Amino acid sequence: MIRNYRDLTRLEMEQVNREETIVLIPLGALEQHGNQAPLGTDDIIAEAMTQYLKKELEAVDPDFPMLLFPVIPVGLSTEHKNFCGSITFTPATYYHVLYDICVSLARHGFKKIALLVCHGGNAPVVQVLSRELRSELGISPFILSSGAFSHPDVTATISPGNVWDFHGGEMETSMVMAVDPSLVKLETSQAGIPAAFKDNKALKPYGNVSIGWVSEDWKTEDGTPIGIGGDPSGASAEKGRIILETSAKVLVPGLLEIRDWKA
Repeated sequence: MIRNYRDLTRLEMEQVNREETIVLIPLGALEQHGNQAPLGTDDIIAEAMTQYLKKELEAVDPDFPMLLFPVIPVGLSTEHKNFCGSITFTPATYYHVLYDICVSLARHGFKKIALLVCHGGNAPVVQVLSRELRSELGISPFILSSGAFSHPDVTATISPGNVWDFHGGEMETSMVMAVDPSLVKLETSQAGIPAAFKDNKALKPYGNVSIGWVSEDWKTEDGTPIGIGGDPSGASAEKGRIILETSAKVLVPGLLEIRDWKA
């Protein structure tokens, strides 16, 4: 049975099979997503993903053993900190926030923790944390990526010619619209391109040869820092539903194997 962690009483929690139950911790962020999408885009996506995952998992296994932890609403957003509204932990603070949560869970006997990364900037800290916790505590901290952005069904949602779709672009904006269209202001959207990298053959903001990008690397056509990749103007709620649903479906096989994992 999939339930919200915060909804259980202490007595109910004591009855949970804590060795087999997966605690899913959605990791969001509070940061700029362009002119059109809310600061809480990653938190909104994280919350939605838990519900899409719940639906997909219960269709396969109605008794799937999982507790949904509250979304962690602030993450590592160093790359966005110069844009108004963005909030970030330092890497050390973020590591210890997640570490302390996981240690608390382990103290009560939980063995399986699934960290759902809904902001790419959180991933490096989570990767280090997973290995350290496994080594130190003997628990199993799994890492899940929330966006199946390379899946054909997802890439098919991107408008023709929108070649740089990335952070705060059409896909992420669509995902928010699938949850609450009123939060998106498409009429104020502007497209962003990685101006410093767009003509390079090898050095890119991601890939085999890269540098830690910052929002200022992404600019409008007239050279104004915009901090997003791609053109959000083609976003829609239907596209967002496809992306969220596909992203959840992609994670189901892995979660079923986590269910059966024996440390």
